[in-house]
Amino acid sequence: MKRTRQEFRQRRHNRIRKSVSGTTERPRLAVFRSNQHIYAQVIDDTQHHTLAAASTMESEIKSALNAAGRTCEASAQVGKAIAERAINKGVSKVVFDRGGNLYHGRVKALADAAREAGLDF
Repeated sequence: MKRTRQEFRQRRHNRIRKSVSGTTERPRLAVFRSNQHIYAQVIDDTQHHTLAAASTMESEIKSALNAAGRTCEASAQVGKAIAERAINKGVSKVVFDRGGNLYHGRVKALADAAREAGLDF
């Protein structure tokens, strides 16, 4: 039985989630990447509460981009937005959860932009 890319990504994600968990002091920055969009959430796993969220689906991020939501530039915009929103909520340190994706391309662009905007991970 041949496994798909999605199944390999899901297995990596499950393996990562065994050790990565967000707390109240240091919530989890979770990234989900689809073919067309990228989504980021800052999650407190102890209280099961999302503190901040950003994605390329939002109108303010869409209007700032000339291209589609599947570029590294769009991911950088989402990283900057999620960092600003998390800092406004009083969160400056997070744990990075890449969601089973490889740390490359759009996921890396989001992480680098969030670090530049002030998030510590």
